[in-house]
Order: sequence, then structure tokens, then C-alpha cells
Amino acid sequence: MRIRQASTADITEIVELSDQLGYPTNVDLVSHRLAEILNKPEHVVWIAELESGAVVGWVHVTRTTWLEIDPFAEIGGLVVDAAHRSQGIGKALLDKAEAWALENSLSSLRVRSNVIRSRAHHFYEEAGYNIIKSQHVFEKKLRN
Repeated sequence: MRIRQASTADITEIVELSDQLGYPTNVDLVSHRLAEILNKPEHVVWIAELESGAVVGWVHVTRTTWLEIDPFAEIGGLVVDAAHRSQGIGKALLDKAEAWALENSLSSLRVRSNVIRSRAHHFYEEAGYNIIKSQHVFEKKLRN
């Protein structure tokens, strides 16, 4: 298995894995989003690829800058194909995200995880992550 940067050739697999993460989408939407992300140096998407060429996971990491705290890296999404979980692929993607954060002079990496994802919580805790706060996420739809 190798970890490499995503390209537009990975769109179909990214869509399929996003669905497994619980975010159904489509090729057209992801194509547009990925093209935008690939042109922003504060974003990176890493792909986990088997020797066979099969894409079995991805992680999206971004540099986040807020007024009140130092910049940090944040995972926008991390997913490993259900048939390949618990094989070290998620940890390899997480390690790559951490290395990218350090290479970009960011001293911490954050990830938000839905309260219903207890398996993911255990994964992050095992990797040395700590819960720093609990919060509600509010959203107001501005367009349909």
C-alpha cells in the first residue's frame, strides 16, 4: 500500500468512499470540489492505494486559521473502505496528515467526529488524540 496525493483520476473512488462515510455525493460535485482543493496550497488530499491500484481510503487535511488561536491543521474527512478497515490504512493516512501538518509549521491536528461514530473515536484516541471540547454545530441553509 502507498499513500499519494489525490488527482482528478480518483474522483469515482472518492465519491464511493464518501458514501461509506455517510456523505452521499456525485462525480460532478466532487470533480468541481477536488479541482478547487487541488489548487489551494492550504489543502491536501491523500489517497491510500493498494499495490493492485485499488483506492481504499482518503484523508483531506487543511490549514485552518482563526483570529483567536494559532493556525492548526484539521481533517475534513478520513475514510477507509469497509472491506479494508483495521489493517493500518487509516493509521497510515493519519500519519501522513500529521507529517503534512508538521511540514507546514502547524503544531496541532484536529478532527471532528460525529458523536455516533464510537469506532472512529476509539481510533483517534488510540492514535493519541484527546477530546478538547464538546459542541453543537449549527447551520442555516442560505440556498437550496
